Amino acid sequence: MQEMLSPDKILDKLSDGFVARSKASSRKLLILSFLAGAFIALAAQASTFASFNLLANKETLGIGKLVQGLAFTPGLIFVLIAGAELFTGNSLMMISKLDKKITGKELLRSWGLVYLGNFIGSVFIAFLMLKSGQWNNADAMVGARTILIANGKVNLGLGQALILSILCNWLVCLAVWMATGADSTIGKMFCAFFPISLFVTSGFEHSIANMYYVPAGIFAKSVPEYVAASGLTDVALANLNWGNFIIHNLLPVTIGNIIGGVTFVALAYWLAYRNKENK
Repeated sequence: MQEMLSPDKILDKLSDGFVARSKASSRKLLILSFLAGAFIALAAQASTFASFNLLANKETLGIGKLVQGLAFTPGLIFVLIAGAELFTGNSLMMISKLDKKITGKELLRSWGLVYLGNFIGSVFIAFLMLKSGQWNNADAMVGARTILIANGKVNLGLGQALILSILCNWLVCLAVWMATGADSTIGKMFCAFFPISLFVTSGFEHSIANMYYVPAGIFAKSVPEYVAASGLTDVALANLNWGNFIIHNLLPVTIGNIIGGVTFVALAYWLAYRNKENK
């Protein structure tokens, strides 16, 4: 049985692999990124459903966060095994740019298309969940928790959102990095499982997951029963809107995700394993 690739070999594999992906057609990138956004959103909604009652009490908060993490983890596994394009994991495309195998224009084009596709896929699932009636469960407490999660995210301070998102994508890219070196499906699943469950349990901020969590909360806010069950007033929910989502959450979290993945995984390993000639 083949052994796990060494870090220098993982670096080479990612560097070569992202070249073709950077040059893929817009149609292909949008389809695959839509799927990735949907996969992450499906995992996010499941994590809410699995933990909504545990998160309501301080005595069970830690267990609730753990359950959230366990339920969310299949999202990245689907991306890695089924095949899809996820913006946060694609921060590692910077390795190909550092190796001068792709241009900055190709990097930004790919990132932009994948980000757009992820957004469409995530919001699509949020809308379907609103229409599904699943948030009515437990006397509308699932819908209430959907609102509470989203409201917490749009009220994060700028520095807090930035730090939490840096830590998040450090772990996400580490999961992708290790999964790239695994030689079996089971190996890839385990490589993804631990970093992803760790970031969700820790409450770190993931831009693509937030493309589900916050729009879902905005949609849920339109249902009076969910708002009443949340126990929040209109004043407390004043910041839960599309403008605050984009400016106060999605933008800083996206920047932090890029910093975390590029700096602490892509650049760190590139500096460790590339010699002067390769620079």
